[in-house]
Amino acid sequence: MRSSMRLFIIINLLIISKVAFAETIQIQFTADDSYSIEVAHIEVGDIIEWLPVNEGHNVEFFAGPEMNLLPETSEIDDFHSVVFKVSGVYLYGCTPHADMGMLGLIVVGNDFHNLESIKNIQLSSVAKLVLHRFIAIAQSSSKS
Repeated sequence: MRSSMRLFIIINLLIISKVAFAETIQIQFTADDSYSIEVAHIEVGDIIEWLPVNEGHNVEFFAGPEMNLLPETSEIDDFHSVVFKVSGVYLYGCTPHADMGMLGLIVVGNDFHNLESIKNIQLSSVAKLVLHRFIAIAQSSSKS
């Protein structure tokens, strides 16, 4: 009985500590049609908030590790928040400005398993160049 109670307490402490240590990262829509953080490295359970500091922008996810679980597209000029529960690489952008390169890349859990599918997504030539730059940044700053 005592050992099962100890196990119960330990499991609860682990769960609470994971929630307590989740990070929140804030990304702003900038005046030059970009995001203030273009490549973010986070852990599973972390939160990203997009802040509509400048008008005319939103967040739309184009690809991720599980396409059927991608976050909803935000409304233009709205605050948007996502808790990332699945590790992998996520590609998002501003719906009206993605073709001009307003993209962002998120690496969750330092997991690049779906990077090839991200590389193969259909984008404008400008957006493709931006994506390749972001991938290089993500890989060079990945946690070894």
